[in-house]
Amino acid sequence: MTSPELFVVVDHPLKRSGSPANVPLRGVTPEAFKVHQRLKIVEGRNFQFGQNEVIAGRAAARQFVDLTVGRQLKWGENTWTLVGIFDDGGSVSESELWCDVKVLQPAYRRGNSYQSVYARLASAGAFQQLKDSLTSNPQIQVSAMRAPEYYGSQTETLQTIIRTIGGIIAILMGVGAVFGAVITMYTAVASRTREIATLRALGFGSIPVVISVLVESALLAIAGGIVGGAIAWLAFNGYETATMNFQSFSQIAFKFAVTGGLLAQALSYAVLMGLLGGMLPAIRAARLPVVTALREL
Repeated sequence: MTSPELFVVVDHPLKRSGSPANVPLRGVTPEAFKVHQRLKIVEGRNFQFGQNEVIAGRAAARQFVDLTVGRQLKWGENTWTLVGIFDDGGSVSESELWCDVKVLQPAYRRGNSYQSVYARLASAGAFQQLKDSLTSNPQIQVSAMRAPEYYGSQTETLQTIIRTIGGIIAILMGVGAVFGAVITMYTAVASRTREIATLRALGFGSIPVVISVLVESALLAIAGGIVGGAIAWLAFNGYETATMNFQSFSQIAFKFAVTGGLLAQALSYAVLMGLLGGMLPAIRAARLPVVTALREL
């Protein structure tokens, strides 16, 4: 089952800034609603084929101005009526507007052209067979790929930018956290000079002293990591925003997902930074001369 589709971008302002942005407008055939099985109308109704009607994805309706049911919108050579809002299970299509491809083609003078064909196969294992048949046919010049792979390639530049900026911020904050742990543990060691001297006088070696300081530093880091993770989850889990997709030069809406795996990874980083920050104070405590430390009594 196949769905040939046409993709254009239209100029429309963002809600938050009011600045113009490129909104994806996708022309589809009736087969699209059989291929994209998760799509369902959650407000209003579906557009009628042959009419100047559009439906908007849930994410697009939240990010752009006046994308409400009943609105008249002027794009290209047509005036469109927004008749419904759709949900597609959180996929990238929720950042788009959909309409009849046969109405969209003349509005943007695209003739009878299409840009992509989405196919729903009988089984997941049939993909390689389809790909081989297409690539081995000299009459067809087409690239066949799975939908996640395609959307991954479309957002590659965006992902690189986000990860680079996020990585730089994380490194800077991590360095600051390590220095904070160093200062905290140096203060803790200085305030416990008498206790450390007593332990050493009772026969405890340097290794137990090092371990005790590192354990305390790790416990403090775990507590800080739990608090930080809780704040991140409350503030950002499910938070939705939009930015430019540099491959298609259109806006794409996405949500932050603070998952259990990410929280566990963050907690492990917090413990690592706590151990790094506690290492120098632990060594200093272990090397503290017993006689000098006993003078604090």
